[in-house]
Amino acid sequence: QVDLVESGGGLVQAGGSLRLSCAASGSIFSIAAMGWHRQAPGKQREFVANSITDGVTRYADAVKGRFTISRDYDKNTVYLQMNGLKPEDTAVYYCNALAGTSLSWGQGTQVTVSS
Repeated sequence: QVDLVESGGGLVQAGGSLRLSCAASGSIFSIAAMGWHRQAPGKQREFVANSITDGVTRYADAVKGRFTISRDYDKNTVYLQMNGLKPEDTAVYYCNALAGTSLSWGQGTQVTVSS
């Protein structure tokens, strides 16, 4: 069981930046990957980025070059640095962690980008 708590969401103007954080607790030694998804109103949840424990990172095409995912293994935390934000990035952002065959989710944090 992995528990995740996100923070860092908020309201920002287009072109601005935000950094999301997600702290993991519980069975952290079994975590193989951590990442972020997002869900905009009326849309399905979609992949944003993830980081595998061996250092490999992946990004959705929509955020590539603007968002950066990173992990602090000492703090059991994953970050999502979001630069060049666009109104279409507005969504609830969810952190997730894969431990064995179990995928855990955080409660979500709202990001709103005004034009």
